[in-house]
Amino acid sequence: MHGVLTVDRLEVLVVVDNATDSLSSNPKNVIPEWTGLLTGGRMRIVSGHGTCCAHHGLSLLITARRGSESHTLLFDAGPEGATFLRNAAILGVDFGAVDAVVLSHGHWDHAGGLVAAVRAVADARGAGTPCFVHPGMFAERAMRWPGGQFLPFEPVPSPAQLTEAGAQVVNSREPQLAAGGAFYISGEVPRVTAYETGLPGHVRRSEDGSGWEPDPLIIDERFVSVHVKDKGQFIFSACSHAGLINVLTHARELFPAVPLYGAMGGLHLSGATEKIIPDTIRDLQTFGLQLIAPGHCTGWRALTALAGAFEDALVPSAVGKKYLI
Repeated sequence: MHGVLTVDRLEVLVVVDNATDSLSSNPKNVIPEWTGLLTGGRMRIVSGHGTCCAHHGLSLLITARRGSESHTLLFDAGPEGATFLRNAAILGVDFGAVDAVVLSHGHWDHAGGLVAAVRAVADARGAGTPCFVHPGMFAERAMRWPGGQFLPFEPVPSPAQLTEAGAQVVNSREPQLAAGGAFYISGEVPRVTAYETGLPGHVRRSEDGSGWEPDPLIIDERFVSVHVKDKGQFIFSACSHAGLINVLTHARELFPAVPLYGAMGGLHLSGATEKIIPDTIRDLQTFGLQLIAPGHCTGWRALTALAGAFEDALVPSAVGKKYLI
């Protein structure tokens, strides 16, 4: 796609994630939550009232800087509004700077805080900020458990609800550019590997409403790519239901002249997908990534294996962390 900008640098603030970790060591370009709060004058005493809460979900505030300009994209909004707003307030998020909102895919742990996030942006800068979604996100979904019962997911806010909250909804299956081309939002990700076959047990309501039908591919999930000067593509993949290798392969095919530099988000290598950890790590090593920041649904077994394979290139995500790229 023409019109994708190359930015000078990138800042990523983790607003919601499954983990909190201000004690582990980090490279110089990664600032843990407590350090950021302290140096920013936002923490004078260590207290549970003034630090972020971890929750099962993901929300990233991504700021791309190019010369004197900056563009900010909110990538998902976590599982519910209270945690999102609480963490955003503690971290000092400036909603007036948010140029666009992207929902990665139609699951509650990424969309549950979306209405609250859109309202916060609209309150700060007025209605009309683009919110990028995919028409497949609004299907009724559930998980089938080993006992055979179906556990429904909380519905994703509808386009009408998002519009009422103040968004300009962009509902499309096609790739999009946000914030003047600073952010590339992918279309549907082709599935090319033999082992990345989606989420076992994931279902959606059948069109006639009579029951559930298999929906392992979750085809509505998209990734975001940012092209960083002298580094390359940095990829944000919220849950990687398409499979991380499929995501990176597609990003490389889309922009063959722009090397892949790093990837961040949930890798969904937990539970039923733990069996593909060895294949994923084997193929991930072929991309030469300089930074891998897994979080959310990645799982501890995958994190352990990734740490052994990638050593210092692995910097796991945690709520409140800021990555300077």
